[in-house]
This record gives sequence, structure tokens and C-alpha cells, in this order.
Amino acid sequence: MDLLLTHGTVVTMNREREVLADTDVLIQDGRIAKIGRGLKVKGAARRVLDVRGQVVLPGLIHGHLHACQTLFRNHADGLELLDWLRERIWPYEAAHDAESLRASADLTFAELIQSGATAALDMGTVRHYDSVFESARDCGFRLTGGKAMMDTGHSLPAGLRETTEASLAESLALLERWHGTHGDRLRYAFAPRFVLSCTEPLLKEVSRLAKEKGVRVHTHASENATECDLVRQRIGLDNVAYFHSLGLSGPHVTLAHCVWLTAEEQRLLRETGTVVCHCPSSNLKLASGIAKVPELMDSGVHVCLGADGAPCNNNLDIFLEMRLAALLHKPRVGPLAMPPMRVLEMATLEGARAIGMEKEVGSLEEGKRADVTVVDVRGLHTLPTPQNVLDAVVHAARSTDVCHVAIDGQLVLKDRQLLTMDAHDVAERAQKHATRIIERANL
Repeated sequence: MDLLLTHGTVVTMNREREVLADTDVLIQDGRIAKIGRGLKVKGAARRVLDVRGQVVLPGLIHGHLHACQTLFRNHADGLELLDWLRERIWPYEAAHDAESLRASADLTFAELIQSGATAALDMGTVRHYDSVFESARDCGFRLTGGKAMMDTGHSLPAGLRETTEASLAESLALLERWHGTHGDRLRYAFAPRFVLSCTEPLLKEVSRLAKEKGVRVHTHASENATECDLVRQRIGLDNVAYFHSLGLSGPHVTLAHCVWLTAEEQRLLRETGTVVCHCPSSNLKLASGIAKVPELMDSGVHVCLGADGAPCNNNLDIFLEMRLAALLHKPRVGPLAMPPMRVLEMATLEGARAIGMEKEVGSLEEGKRADVTVVDVRGLHTLPTPQNVLDAVVHAARSTDVCHVAIDGQLVLKDRQLLTMDAHDVAERAQKHATRIIERANL
């Protein structure tokens, strides 16, 4: 069905970064057919939404996410990274079964869609990752993701222990089942958890297979100072330098966090085109630190935005991440360090790069896939609307201001109501399975 959005303020994020007032967007066959004024749709198979007073954005993209953790929200507070993992997150993840993981994924994607996100790069727990893909398939979300790979590590519960061979075999099986399916809306990414949970043979084989299969690698790097110290003690190299030595760098690699980087690692990121995902809420809540994002971007490193997991954030709201990214660095770098356009680039164009789809999504341009988010900036908390509407979007807008969301041209949210999921059922099942996980983990 054709979809016509009329009279909106269209933030294209095209090469010229055009912002077009009182403009229409025509969507046909899942792609953006035309952007202009006074557009018409011929025939009866059409839907028209008047979006005057609203901002039409490219769909927002999370470059780092853990859909498997959303049921643990509010159950892992007050801990630093390694204790948080060992004492809470890993036991909870080990308590998942396929049904509870589906409930967690459904809750995740419902929240993401309601908050204007159309795509994400996700890392699962070790098992049952089919459930996450099934959830994204059914609700229409764009997902690039993979099972966590963990063939070593201190204090791993039995449910997360796997051999190198089993980890690789299950990852390859998931890739064969899901990569490129449903109109290429679902894609696989190898997801070795981080250096401390992966042997060198596993990482070397991931490096080889990712290049052979043409898929992404998604992992964590240099999130926490203690983690970095342990990696140096075990390997003799810093995180990014070690990954680079194994071939795990380049435009097909997304590294979450990168808070504690050396100058040499920053150089490697820039020269290889490796993507970094900035997760400001998570880094603050786990007391991990503040990544030097303005310096990274100024030097030419590609940096996107992500919420990380709900237990280290308590929400999955990319509007909050945009606001934090815009404000967090100003006291150190200055008031012009992170202007709204730069922040929105992180949530759109750089997010598209993080999932390897920068030629298909991330901007509103004719021929690109129609992933679109419409935000109402007429609320009391956003008025008066500034001449530069991006100020309102990045600094004042909230996830609850999202009115409509389309993915591949299909409306998944209309008038703030989910169309592909039953919100009441999602909430009910999430609560039931969260209770069961907490009981099974027996912490």
C-alpha cells in the first residue's frame, strides 16, 4: 500500500542535510518514491497522513542493544560492569528459555518502535536466539543481531558455558536460517561478547568467517577501566589493538563503548573505518566513564548511538541518548562540541553504518528504504518551536512525542498505537516471564 505523508517538516539527512518545510514524502513499494510539495497518489490503494506541525525523520537506529536483557530492567542497579555481569546479568541470561527470550524481545521491540527506532544492532544471550529473530520478523522491526559467543570466562553460569566449536556452529546455523531473510530486513552479525569471554581461536575464526560470509561483527571494547587492565594482563595488548591484530577491525565491525582508548587505538579506529557505538546512559549508570566522543568524531572515527541493555539504562529511549550525547561532553569540550545535527547524524546515518546499511537507510532520499519516524513537536515541553527544528528534536523532544513509524514502508505505529503488536499482551507476558527468570536465577 502506498503511503503519503503531507505538509511535514522533512529532515532529509541527505548530503546537503536539507530540512524542508511543508513538504510531502511519498512511499511506494517499501521505498521513498518522491519528496516534494503537493504530491499526489493515484488509485485507491493508498494511505494519506497529514503531518503538519510534525517533523519527519529517518528512522532512528540503535547501534548497540541487548534485547535479551529487557526483562531484567530494574533488577541490576548499583554495580560496576564486571560485578554487574557476574552477579546479575549472566545468571539472569542463563535462566532464559526460548519462551522467556521471546517475551523479552517483544517487550524490547515494542518499546523501540514506540520511541521512534526502526532498526538495531543486537547481541543476544548464548542460547535461543531464534526467538529474537522471530519477534523482529513478526512485528516488522529491522534487526541485525546474533547470539553472544562465550567460550571462556570467570564466574560463568552453566547455562552460558559453551565450547568454541559449539559457539561457532550455532552462530553459523543462525546465520544460515536468518541472514538476508524477510526482504533483507533481518541480518546476522557475529557477536563475540568481549575479550574476557572469548578465546583467541574463537576470535580468529569469527574474523575469518565474517569476511567469508560478508556479515558484521558486533562486540564490546574498552568499556570499563578494570576490564581494560585485565585484558592487558591476559593479552599484553589493549582491547582495540588486540582486535585489530586478529583482523577484527574495519567498516564491518561495530565496537560498543570505547570509553578507555589510547591514542594508538583511536588511530586504528580512524584508519580502519571501524564503527564505535556511544552508550551514554549505560556508561553513566555503570560508572564506566565518558567516552571522548567529540574528539573521536573530529578525528574521523564513525560514532553511532545506542541504549545498550535495559538493566544498565532502565529505558531504551534513543531521544534520551541523543539529549545526553548532546549535553554530556559540553563541560569538558565546550558548548559547540555536539550540535544537534551531529547528534542526529549519530542516530541516523552512523546508526545505518553500524548495521552495514548506510546505502539503504539512515536518510530520507528517493530510492532508499522507507524507514521513517514522525515526531510531534507541538507539546508544551517543546514549544515554542525554534527556527532550527533540530534543536527541538535533540534537546526537547521525548519518545512519547513519536506519532507514526514506518519500516520498509509499512506502518508499525500510527497515532502512537502499535499496529503489529498487542501492547497489553506484550506487557502481561513480559511481567510473567520476568518473575519466572528472577525465581530461576535464585539470586
